[in-house]
Amino acid sequence: MTIQRQNNQLPHASYRDSLKSMDTEEHIDLAFYRPIGYAWACLAARLGVTPNAITIASIFLGIGAGIAFYYDSMAINVVGMFLLIWANSFDSADGQLARMTHQYSRLGRILDGMSGDLWFATIYVAICLRENYTSSFFMSMPWLIWVIAVFSGICHAKQAAMADYYRQFHLYFLKGEDGSELESADNLRAKLDAIPREGNFFRRLVMSGYLSYTVNQEKLTASMQTLRRELRQRFPDGRIPQSFRDNFRAASLPLMKYTNILSFNWRTIVLFISLFMQMPWIYFAFEITVLNALLIYMVYRHEAICRHFTQALKDGKY
Repeated sequence: MTIQRQNNQLPHASYRDSLKSMDTEEHIDLAFYRPIGYAWACLAARLGVTPNAITIASIFLGIGAGIAFYYDSMAINVVGMFLLIWANSFDSADGQLARMTHQYSRLGRILDGMSGDLWFATIYVAICLRENYTSSFFMSMPWLIWVIAVFSGICHAKQAAMADYYRQFHLYFLKGEDGSELESADNLRAKLDAIPREGNFFRRLVMSGYLSYTVNQEKLTASMQTLRRELRQRFPDGRIPQSFRDNFRAASLPLMKYTNILSFNWRTIVLFISLFMQMPWIYFAFEITVLNALLIYMVYRHEAICRHFTQALKDGKY
């Protein structure tokens, strides 16, 4: 599972070393979460705490936040908001620590994605239970909020997965293979087949889940997959011309702001507003309408970019 060697020492790790890239960082993260995450990461490195341990701690904090949102009490809700902010600072810290100490692992990446899913699954359940005892509308049809929540959760998962996928593809052209966590279903399928069935149930389960996650990303990105195949055929050694990398990065960069909106910060702002308004169902409406519209637009734009560069390769421009 380990991709690079572990190293808990921080001889030259600066704050900038802890960032993915300035292309893909969000303003809210740079102003708030990344500085706090860097402080947590430095402390964790000195104490010998691993990125995965920080991720697991964030899971408990996020679940605690979700439980607090069940109560129709603004004081308890504010405690939940604080816990969710704390959880996300840990979610920032685990990645920053991994980059600073080169403790990269596929398990860590899977845990990192799973942590957010567990936070929001708890939040969704809490909102549904809360609406069923506080809202006269949903009390008359208690099943309705659960249907909305399930649909909203499916949309959320798709939005987050595609935002992450486009960021990783952008980082691939910006930093190369070592600076990106871009995966392919074929590669993961081969790795899964290579894991012996005997005594490796958990490893195979984790890899199967990650494979399914990647397959779903690839299904929505037909033009991107065509471009990836074209690049592999033309540059089997991975030495893609720098001019191609630069041009694709320039075309992809405007979409990075949309990937950030589809991630944690903006949806959490709307969640907090809906709690202050004592109408948490508004959060579901936001995910289903605004964020889905943004997802569709982002996929459309990115697929068009990929088709353009595939044709440029076929025309011999690179």
